[in-house]
Amino acid sequence: MDEVMAIWAEWVRPSAGLPTVQWSLLLAVAAAAGHLLQRHTGLPKVVGYSIVGTLAGLAGFSGAVWPLQGVALFLLELGVSVVLFESGGRIALRWFRHNPMVLLQSLLESVFTALAVYYVLRWLDVRANVAEAVALIAMAASPAVLSRVIMDTRGAGPVTERAMVLSTLSTFYAMTLVSARVGLLHRGVEGELQATLYPVFVVLGISIVVGAVLALALRSALRVMSPTSENTSILFITLIAAGTALAAHFGGSAPLAALLAGVLLKQLQPRPWAWSRQLGTAASLLTMLMFVLVSVVAAKADWNPAVTWLVAALVIARGLAKIAGISLANFGSGTTWRQALWTGCAMAPMSSIALLLVSQYVTASITLGPRVASIALPAILLMEILGAVIATIAIHRSGESHQPVATPQPNWQPGEQRG
Repeated sequence: MDEVMAIWAEWVRPSAGLPTVQWSLLLAVAAAAGHLLQRHTGLPKVVGYSIVGTLAGLAGFSGAVWPLQGVALFLLELGVSVVLFESGGRIALRWFRHNPMVLLQSLLESVFTALAVYYVLRWLDVRANVAEAVALIAMAASPAVLSRVIMDTRGAGPVTERAMVLSTLSTFYAMTLVSARVGLLHRGVEGELQATLYPVFVVLGISIVVGAVLALALRSALRVMSPTSENTSILFITLIAAGTALAAHFGGSAPLAALLAGVLLKQLQPRPWAWSRQLGTAASLLTMLMFVLVSVVAAKADWNPAVTWLVAALVIARGLAKIAGISLANFGSGTTWRQALWTGCAMAPMSSIALLLVSQYVTASITLGPRVASIALPAILLMEILGAVIATIAIHRSGESHQPVATPQPNWQPGEQRG
């Protein structure tokens, strides 16, 4: 594929640059593939996006550089931030006061996941620091994938809502802990409790400040602007973009700041949000770009057959741990044991957030980063596709999908009357 691109570049010299043309065509193919896959199989569009990105990555697509940097990194962070901002807006803190078992479910499934992945990898002779890094990354489910699955299946109900909340909380834990550990790698400090807690407080503190400023700015805008206005939508996404750029610069986590901003805005503005169609289109484009970029980068990783068993063990241990943690704290949480099972299954996906966490390790350490990526990237690629399928099955089996049964559409030409 590199030879084809080289020949193409000789006679195609677009004003915006050849990578722009490549990405535009790739996203167009991904959009068509996602639509056709959902229409003919009922699978969510994200599976089509990921398959197209995987094929492009395996073919040697040159439009993505690893580790992520520059514009590609910013766009991925922006897409994740928009998704997490909206996910944070679904969390009402008073829910945990009335139903604290949900918070216990979140803590148990995250802790169980980290411990299960760590000890399974150690049993398979993976170095302790590599196993620890992969275990922290594995904690995070993917609200981005799950939100697209919910949208495509029209899921609604206790399993759907709880899986979304638990996925968001697991992301919160993983981003905080990984950002803190990466901070230690930059400082060259290991082992001391004080040195371990200090970066956690720094990441959380800066992210909370940026998130609070963003939430207050958006709340002020809602006082004078209509929630359904196109200009309000543009203001929302541009302020999230500014927060994304500033949070990482000051030592916080951009996606974490956006998530906290969504949570805070939900408390200040408890009424349901009316996201306009314009913001939905922009968010959909960013989301599709995320999935394609993740699969392209993961597919271009240095695949090692020896890692196959590590990835399989990681995926199985992670899935069982999430189900076990949710089920163990299910008593008194308001859901049945069957619903707890499907909730755990719905949290299977891994995607853009996990890729961002891997990228942080790769940037921070030239020795630890590649080892973490060699295990995590194949797992991310697998669980972006397989995880979306499992989440779709979970929503359908829990009886919460309201997707209408597809019916053949009659062929007709413009200008003809429909019968």
